[in-house]
Amino acid sequence: MKTVFSGLKPSGDMTIGNYLGAMKHWPDQQGSARTIFFVPNAHAITVRQDPVQLKKRTYDLVAWLLTVGLDPEKSIILVQSRVSAHAEMCWILDNYVTMGELSRMTEYKDKSQKLGPEGQLVGLFNYPVLMAADILLYSSNEVPVGEDQRQHIELARTIAERFNKLYGETFVLPVATMPASGARIKRLDDPSKKMSKSDHPDSFIMLQEPLDSIKAKFKKAVTDSDNTIKYDKTLKPAVSNLLEIYSGFSEESIDVIVDRYTNKGYGELKTDLGELVVEKLSTLQLAFNKIRADEQNLERVISEGSEKAAEIANKKLSEVKEKLGLL
Repeated sequence: MKTVFSGLKPSGDMTIGNYLGAMKHWPDQQGSARTIFFVPNAHAITVRQDPVQLKKRTYDLVAWLLTVGLDPEKSIILVQSRVSAHAEMCWILDNYVTMGELSRMTEYKDKSQKLGPEGQLVGLFNYPVLMAADILLYSSNEVPVGEDQRQHIELARTIAERFNKLYGETFVLPVATMPASGARIKRLDDPSKKMSKSDHPDSFIMLQEPLDSIKAKFKKAVTDSDNTIKYDKTLKPAVSNLLEIYSGFSEESIDVIVDRYTNKGYGELKTDLGELVVEKLSTLQLAFNKIRADEQNLERVISEGSEKAAEIANKKLSEVKEKLGLL
């Protein structure tokens, strides 16, 4: 049975981009694959975190995983810092990747070009190796990610191939997978950029966004020069982004939505979209609030999932150490 492995970093509130591009699709393979989903909280500390907020957001994210339909009886849900094999495997894999390869990773390259490499944290430079360790520990066949993370999966493959060539078949070579739609929801105020919770508040919608705010943000969303509702990501990127969001929440094809709005304007589309998202998120928020209120149960889910994960991860770590002659 194949293994599907993915996760989201608890660095802030989740957006509809996280939901449509990843979380919504994660329950689909429960039962047909070994599904492992994790909260990579060690990755979050490459920037300074408020410890109270980091802990809260970790519980929040586990609650969201349960809200969208992950079942702890069918999937393993773990928190990265609870499984020490991740850190130990990272150190081992550091010796099978070059500084040149890491310096070409997009996030490090962008920040070092803007601010200079000397002041960048080693954790920022090195975190793609920790990500490779996360993936390779569980013999992951498929890693559902956004387009911006494909580079990291390719690096994990490179490291795995390098190790396998030296020591024999040890690691499964992972493949990045992306949903047919919703993989890269864009900002509401700038459709040339991916939706991110670190940008201007009008650019994104959080899963816990107040309902009135959701409607207001969609009404303010930028549109293209003419008033024709058509899906064309090159010539009409703004309305195409809105159509992708509409399709993600309505479960309808974009063609069906475009036909519905023939001879209608952007204003009507944005109003209807705001009401649709409010309807869907209000239901999700109610479920989330109920799950999040039971922190004792969340801790049970984390403890049991991390224990199951540790059993798998420690077995792979022991195999690697044996091949390297590490006692």
